[in-house]
Amino acid sequence: MGELEGIDPSVPPSGDGCAECDSDGGWWVHLRRCAQCGHIGCCDSSPEQHATKHAADTGHPVVRSFEPGENWFWNYATETAFEGPELAPPQHHPIDQTIPGPGSRVPPNWQAFIQ
Repeated sequence: MGELEGIDPSVPPSGDGCAECDSDGGWWVHLRRCAQCGHIGCCDSSPEQHATKHAADTGHPVVRSFEPGENWFWNYATETAFEGPELAPPQHHPIDQTIPGPGSRVPPNWQAFIQ
């Protein structure tokens, strides 16, 4: 599998936060962007690990960090990190968004819930 398989640079991100956490009132530690369809999901340190679930459910193997200052890609199929092409903007969640986030839904004892 070539590194560019599973990447569509023209697709924008699905939103500013994890799509599933936003729909069910959850929260996340960090965000990952599907490089194929733009789905934003939460990382494996987050309680629900929606980015990994999205990859398994859809067969979309590549994510990119959706954190400010990070531009790495991860391929779930090969379990490798790599540098990839520029994706459609925005490249990260809003700078003023809390980490973990969103702040209004993060429990005070959030560290007890992370992987």
